[in-house]
Amino acid sequence: MADTAQNEHTDPSGDGPETESATPREDKTRFYDLVRHLIDDLALLFRKELALAGSEVSHSLNDAKKGVSGLISGVVVLNSGYLVLLAAATLGLGKIMELWLAALIVGGVVTVIGLIMVTAGKKKLEPSSMKPTRTMDSLQKDRETARGHVK
Repeated sequence: MADTAQNEHTDPSGDGPETESATPREDKTRFYDLVRHLIDDLALLFRKELALAGSEVSHSLNDAKKGVSGLISGVVVLNSGYLVLLAAATLGLGKIMELWLAALIVGGVVTVIGLIMVTAGKKKLEPSSMKPTRTMDSLQKDRETARGHVK
């Protein structure tokens, strides 16, 4: 955009008054145009960064929804395993036979599966998974670029 501002004030034919040197007033006009374009570019950059952050937050919320869904599913399976373990304990105390051992094994396996599901869902709800990392990286690059042009 700075090139556009500069091209607006140059006459490609060379017939204009700007071929040799610009007057102080024209220099000020060019400077203000460049500043205006810089401000416009910064505003555009800020809007795009906000859009990116919004997109990342939306993506993180979708991941959180999936995590909650997995967490609830895991709790349901864990509860089922608990009920089977209770049934196994009841059968074991009631008959003390091999039937209770089978129920105990089934209950244990269902409980382990439920624990795995709850752990996976819980990981997706950790704050570190909800950071807008791409936006933070982009802002860091913008800051480094701006500092490079200032120096």
